[in-house]
Amino acid sequence: MISPSAFLNRYPREAIFFLIASFINSSGSAFMWPLTTLYVHTILQRSMTEAGFVLMIQSLAGIFGQFIGGSLFHRLGAKRLIVGALIIQGLIQFSIPFVQSWPVYLILMMGLGFTFNLSFPAIQAFIGFRWKEQRRELFNIVYVGNNLGMAIGTALAGVIATLSFQLTFWFNSTSTLLFALFFFLFMKNISHQELVGEQQEEKQKHREKNNFTLLLRYQLYLFMALGAALIFFSNTVWNTGVAPYITEQGMPLSSYSWLWTINGIIIFAGQPITSWIKRLVNQSLSAQLVVSAIAYAVGFGCMLAYHGSYYAFVVGMVITTFGEMLISPTIPTFISEKTGENAPFYLGVVGAITTGGRLLGPLAMGFMYDQGGINPTLFLATLVSAGSVLLCLLHAYFHRENRTEIEAKY
Repeated sequence: MISPSAFLNRYPREAIFFLIASFINSSGSAFMWPLTTLYVHTILQRSMTEAGFVLMIQSLAGIFGQFIGGSLFHRLGAKRLIVGALIIQGLIQFSIPFVQSWPVYLILMMGLGFTFNLSFPAIQAFIGFRWKEQRRELFNIVYVGNNLGMAIGTALAGVIATLSFQLTFWFNSTSTLLFALFFFLFMKNISHQELVGEQQEEKQKHREKNNFTLLLRYQLYLFMALGAALIFFSNTVWNTGVAPYITEQGMPLSSYSWLWTINGIIIFAGQPITSWIKRLVNQSLSAQLVVSAIAYAVGFGCMLAYHGSYYAFVVGMVITTFGEMLISPTIPTFISEKTGENAPFYLGVVGAITTGGRLLGPLAMGFMYDQGGINPTLFLATLVSAGSVLLCLLHAYFHRENRTEIEAKY
């Protein structure tokens, strides 16, 4: 385990500041997102169906936000895009508690989903451009740190929400606006040309590539994005299959929450194992995606076969968490390394496609559970995850590297 002093000396000071700012922002985000359904149902006095509709339109707006955010990165510049999106997002979060009109609330939540995802590919691209030499490690650290922030924020959100729902929105707004201030000050003396590289900026000006032309390079992103979308689709089974099944079996809600506690523990304690897996596949990003998809298929398959026992869900959570740890930082790393100055566009495209998986998953899983309970729901999750294995294998085929080329990089 690396010591704190060694960690601080290992990365540039500005990267450490970014990691701290990202952690604080993720903690603040957790004050609102997990409580949206509860807020709609208890404060706005709306049905659970309407609460689900809010989450759906947020995801729909997020698909457009991801795509547009990636497309505007070079046109607006990283600083204006990120800071502008975060400021609008923070103002929306601040204003929500003052709104009692249901149509206005829906519009604000759509705007929130759009602006949150508008900045997301730009921030990922920023990491990839700013710290090229260490982006593999930093993408993973950001993922782990954000999960820690979400865990802490979620725990605090429940306590604060019992006092006032308004405070949860305002804490969220404050963290977002502070993140915007961080980027404004951090990038004050960093031009867009300096961030992406003058040669890359010059190529961007002289190329006649439009977005449609970039989309035609489907081998770069399509099979990876579809594979990830299927994984995120199947992962929704936790909320729309496992959660109701556990309660119907007479188990306490704490049995379900413990599964997510296990998820958080594995994300931190399991880092040495994921590092070993990465070495085992010679640091091949494409191979890591395949292993991730296999982990999800095996985890859900185990739950399907042995769901009569609670421990099957524990084992399934452990296995699928390792899949999550492999795929989440790998996608932005792959895009950043393979697509150069076009990384923001492709990050937006991949993000939009994977968000589609998160959008459709709850609908399909909920339908399957209503029709036949946990068996068809877990079967669908296992089948879809197996499909993601095939797509990731196809992606790996287009990006295979021989052993000499891989070892030469490290």
